[in-house]
Amino acid sequence: MGRKGEPFVPYAVDWGAFAPLKLRARVVAEGVYAGMHRSIKKGAGVEFGGQRPYVPGDDLRFFDRRALLRHDKMMIREFETETDRSVWLVVDATASMSYKGSGPGSKYAYAALIAAALARVALASGDPVGMVVIGGEEPRSLPPAGGHEAFERVVWGLSTMSAMGDLASDDRAFERAILPVAEHSRRGSMIVLFSDLFDLPQRARSAFSALGVRGRIVHAVQVLDPDERDLPFHEHARFRSLEGGAIVDADPDTVRAEYVERMDGITRAWSRDLVGRGGGLVRAVTTDDPVGVVRRLCTSLSGLAASVDGPGAPR
Repeated sequence: MGRKGEPFVPYAVDWGAFAPLKLRARVVAEGVYAGMHRSIKKGAGVEFGGQRPYVPGDDLRFFDRRALLRHDKMMIREFETETDRSVWLVVDATASMSYKGSGPGSKYAYAALIAAALARVALASGDPVGMVVIGGEEPRSLPPAGGHEAFERVVWGLSTMSAMGDLASDDRAFERAILPVAEHSRRGSMIVLFSDLFDLPQRARSAFSALGVRGRIVHAVQVLDPDERDLPFHEHARFRSLEGGAIVDADPDTVRAEYVERMDGITRAWSRDLVGRGGGLVRAVTTDDPVGVVRRLCTSLSGLAASVDGPGAPR
């Protein structure tokens, strides 16, 4: 039976095998370097910007022969240069991310490791990195910056944050949190959300997907604990939400199939919206090799792969 209870006091962040964050992120980033080129930039840095009439002296490499054949017009294809290659990390630090079941650490700790490792890879490629943390004790935003100090700021911002807070009750909370990204990310920016994608406001999916305009690339990394993905329990149990205070009494063996289907439905909805904007989604559990997760994410960001992938992909 489902009902509402008092909001659950979240666990303290269990870093487990994912600490110390700075050292672990460096090790993961080096593992990524060993398996692929360091750059996560996509394409040649230009986008088609339209056409204009041909003027004598124009570079004939950009002459549009199709326009001449179809419309008997001499036209030149124009391109817009991407003006920014910043990587924005949007990290979910709400209460549900503090959960640790049978995994080696909490979901937040794993998400922080993946985010910090991606930051190091991006900085090594010459791309400035900015960050927004959703939830936690207070809003936290770091503007894009490059160099060694930028990595230190990201690690500090993640390692000193506690996963707490409930955004589900405030439909605009997520949009307010990502406002710095919406206002300051320019054409060519890569924006990556690290979250379990649960207990977020109803508008969160559309709000984040909407960032994928004007040449910006939006991706998400869904982080789950193995227990959340598989519901491996067998005895009748009481489940209590870390956000919202919902309480459910259920027989796991009876509800498992429906539970897994609903979980996968949430993932498919996020993936559909992100892929529709030219982005993608990588799904992971805290027992996955973080090197492999960051490598798949870099591959997806480079445009070589998209949609849902990984050992934790929907069945």
